[in-house]
Amino acid sequence: MPDPSAVDAAVAVFADLREEGRELDSLVGDLGIPDWARPTPAPGWTIAHQIAHLHWTDRASLLSLTDATGFGHMVEQALKAPDTFVDEGAREGAELAPDELLARWRSTRAALDQALAAASPDTRFPWYGPPMKAASMASARLMETWAHGQDVADALGVRRIPTARLRHVARIGVRARDYAYAVRGLPAPAEEFRVELTAPDGPQVWTYGPPEAPQRITGPALDFCLLVTQRAHRADLALTATGPDADRWLDIAQAFAGPAGAGREPGAGREPGAAR
Repeated sequence: MPDPSAVDAAVAVFADLREEGRELDSLVGDLGIPDWARPTPAPGWTIAHQIAHLHWTDRASLLSLTDATGFGHMVEQALKAPDTFVDEGAREGAELAPDELLARWRSTRAALDQALAAASPDTRFPWYGPPMKAASMASARLMETWAHGQDVADALGVRRIPTARLRHVARIGVRARDYAYAVRGLPAPAEEFRVELTAPDGPQVWTYGPPEAPQRITGPALDFCLLVTQRAHRADLALTATGPDADRWLDIAQAFAGPAGAGREPGAGREPGAAR
């Protein structure tokens, strides 16, 4: 029998993912056709590319939950072009008329929401990396929706109000610490770090790792999330590292799977610690 607390946590992240999608939808839902072609901070990607990528990945998640064979075919296609399949998926969707792309994204989001709710909480579903439970898949989708939503917001010159939904992004960023080292061919530190992040909507502090750990990261949760999704340069964020290993981690941290990204250049129109 599933752990009731785990079921409650899963329901909460499903709701947060739903709300994250709605927030991004509110940014793009009324855009004129020319605005869909606005460039975003991701080189070569317009707003249309960002939404097309989210639709493509939502669709992959939906297939993983509901059609393992169909998902396997997507993996086979990805293996044929491991360096380009992400860009190809975004480009294909971006070539659609904006109203068609928006309708497809909305429809897939709704279907994914239903599939997540119906999924067995203890079942692990296939993915491009290790298999994931439905709650973990939802957390990953929320992280990516938020990160690509930041690209859209930057393209539109919009400053979003951060919410407690960022706790999912922060948690992934902390848990992905060793991956950031591995993807660069570096040995990860043996000891855990202490991470203390000020929540965006109140005095609460989100904490990770042993309290006595000498290697520490402190600062606003928003800034940490911008860092680990590589949506802002460390120099533009109000994060403090104590200890050489923690300091090094802030230079390479990433919450997403795949190769190490180039990240953003310093001074990309941000003020350290400012609301975005």
